[in-house]
Amino acid sequence: MHYLNGKIAVVTGAGSGIGRELALQLNRAGCRLHISDISADGLAETVDLLPRHDVPAESRILDVADKAAVHAWAERIGAIDGHVDVVINNAGVALMSKVEDMRYDDIEWLMGINFWGVVYGTQAFLPLLRLASQGHLVNISSVFGLIGVPTQSAYNAAKFAVRGYTEALRQEMAGSNVHVCCVHPGGIKTNIARAARSSDTKTSADERAEAFEKAAGTPAGDAAKQIINAIEQRRPRLLIGKDALLISFVTRLFPVRYPRLIELLVKASSALNRS
Repeated sequence: MHYLNGKIAVVTGAGSGIGRELALQLNRAGCRLHISDISADGLAETVDLLPRHDVPAESRILDVADKAAVHAWAERIGAIDGHVDVVINNAGVALMSKVEDMRYDDIEWLMGINFWGVVYGTQAFLPLLRLASQGHLVNISSVFGLIGVPTQSAYNAAKFAVRGYTEALRQEMAGSNVHVCCVHPGGIKTNIARAARSSDTKTSADERAEAFEKAAGTPAGDAAKQIINAIEQRRPRLLIGKDALLISFVTRLFPVRYPRLIELLVKASSALNRS
């Protein structure tokens, strides 16, 4: 029997990408679901795709940047189930802009979802995880929580913040019933680039999506499988994809010079792909 069979899981950003794949795989494993997304259409599609209709699954249209809404959702789940076993703060968005061109409202939009959404999801559900025999909290950072990248300063800021917040929490939860994991995906095949905000008016959403698709090396389903395995194994940190493993290695060895080294590796990889 699967470890997560009969468990209760909460997943944000379940309307597409990694969140959708997490919902499908957790449902297949027999895990009762509470899933959310800001997209009603995406969330409904995820519910329709769930492979097991004998396993309870509730969905909620939710903006994770809305603190009151996140806490109300947690209170409702607590009233229904009494506790939760797994919480995965997955919802995220992207913003592509140089610092000089960036608007404050775009930064606030991204930070509200990518950082504050994680904070709200953590603090709203931590009391319910405390009531589980074994709780699991998974916060999704990024490989961009390990390196700084031009045009990604806001995204970097949020993902570095998620990393620091989660690593501190993991130490606070040491010895308790709550396992905490920080996940750093590399390039994952999702629609995040297509849905991104950008100050570059010369590049269309389709062109951004096409470029991202070429660089993304890991299917969303594989990423979800690795996250679920990390929950079962109580891993404190998960790097997803060869690119994430390589970037983590390079940044540890060369914390200042890594941008140039990564640039050379990307050019070498592109040359090999063209040949």
